[in-house]
Amino acid sequence: MADATSSSTGARPGYFGEFGGRFVAETLVPALSELEQAYQDIVLGAEFQAEWRGLLEHYVGRPTPLTLAERLARSLDPDGKMIRNLWLKREDLCHTGAHKINNALGQVLLAKKLGKSRIIAETGAGQHGVATATACAMLGLPCEVYMGAVDVERQAPNVARMHMLGAKVIAVESGSRTLKDAMNEALRDWVTNVRTTHYCVGSAAGPHPYPLLVAELQRVIGDEARTQVLERAGRLPDAVVACVGGGSNAIGTFRGFQQDQEVALYGVEASGEGIPSGKHAATLTAGRVGVLHGSRTKVLSDDDGQILEAHSISAGLDYPGVGPEHAALQATGRAHYLAASDEEALAAAAELALSEGLIIALETAHAFARLGDIARIEFEHRKRPVDLLVTLSGRGDKDLATYTAHGLGQRPAGGGAA
Repeated sequence: MADATSSSTGARPGYFGEFGGRFVAETLVPALSELEQAYQDIVLGAEFQAEWRGLLEHYVGRPTPLTLAERLARSLDPDGKMIRNLWLKREDLCHTGAHKINNALGQVLLAKKLGKSRIIAETGAGQHGVATATACAMLGLPCEVYMGAVDVERQAPNVARMHMLGAKVIAVESGSRTLKDAMNEALRDWVTNVRTTHYCVGSAAGPHPYPLLVAELQRVIGDEARTQVLERAGRLPDAVVACVGGGSNAIGTFRGFQQDQEVALYGVEASGEGIPSGKHAATLTAGRVGVLHGSRTKVLSDDDGQILEAHSISAGLDYPGVGPEHAALQATGRAHYLAASDEEALAAAAELALSEGLIIALETAHAFARLGDIARIEFEHRKRPVDLLVTLSGRGDKDLATYTAHGLGQRPAGGGAA
């Protein structure tokens, strides 16, 4: 296994500070080099951008709206002293129900231009799997999706959607049978079939150039949000917030505001049953530097460097690593990362449903769980009420069984007719 992007002089291609790189089997180096060249020559080119953005507009439904959440703001801040405006970037209104389709359409379109005849993907919550299956069906390519057996059970609606879209879903029984293991199996498949197959990575993680490619395809979120909030409010938000697993919706949001130093960036990861319990997925909060899935980043590992199992009630955040750009943003202090527990995420989902009529994904709920704290931090720093913008990365249809199991989907006492 080699780090094919290291350089002894100057800035290292494929790195964000000390994080990133390409730690992969030699078999994959030519494919990753081809993808890196295609990123420069095709993805950033005017022809590809016009075709992809046309699909985003006429197929996905972009730009997604920016919603002012006044009732939620008052629920979090009853006196109206801390929060002036609370904006929601509505990625739940994308076709397939989450931000994942932005990246999947771009990668599958690119793979077709490169002459690849087969697409594979990994998925946790199932949203990236559904998005990839959707893109493959629309563009006429076969699709196979690796998914941890635990996630196959807890995300059954998305498994059914993938099947209906013609994708083959491969349940992974190894390890913790969650996202990490699905990614392991997808990488093994790619090593074997690298000449004909494109691996459509779902998050801003993995070996170079995937973190760069996914961030570029997801930055449409932040670019749109920046334009929209300036049009609606006449000013930038004081802080933008997004949930973080591997980190694609967050980095896509952050990219739109990264150069605006006055805008604070906050990511919220999953603390599961609590950091002290060891049953969490709070890589940036409690992890250490290591190598996972071809990239040097922050990981959950023991003293010997062995990767630990992650835990989160949300399948999409249940990952013991994070994209290298997030690790770099934390190291430089440009972005701040908090964590929310399973119970806090459930409570936040319930609050949003009742205050704004929005049933959100469990992943997204983690970002909302920390909004009160972020408002307080920014209010104390700026000494005035603040504007917050949070990316609502996905809708909660896929999580209804989990919500119901925790009492959120039960008929209220004294409620109306069923």
